[in-house]
Amino acid sequence: MRALLQRVSEASVKVDGEVIGQCGQGLMVLVCAMQGDTEANADKLAAKVAKCRIFEDDAGKMNRSVLDIGGSALVVSQFTLAADTRSGNRPGFSTAAPPAEGQHLYQYFAKQLATQGLPVETGRFGADMKVALVNDGPITIWMDV
Repeated sequence: MRALLQRVSEASVKVDGEVIGQCGQGLMVLVCAMQGDTEANADKLAAKVAKCRIFEDDAGKMNRSVLDIGGSALVVSQFTLAADTRSGNRPGFSTAAPPAEGQHLYQYFAKQLATQGLPVETGRFGADMKVALVNDGPITIWMDV
């Protein structure tokens, strides 16, 4: 699985003009299931995300996790993280998991992240979503498992 983490002071996602998920200080997590991914990959990614130390400690060093700061997460599916841009000008997405599998792993990942002790809200798989966020830092981290 693949994720793009953004340290945020706030984030929200809207569908048809209605806010369906939001978070305060914490993480915006864009996630994509890749072909061949399993629940074990989602488990590993959820643990890594929850424990990723990208928040500042008292000395100003990135040494605290979202769990350490009592933050929350907004998890949004984004199959375009599977983009292959090596040739031509139009990205290919053939390495993304098929939609039914991607939806299952996305929802499973969000649940596993919540079992780490993190408040989690989500977007809506396959919907046209409008995402707003304030990237804090800015800090953006790419993760593959």
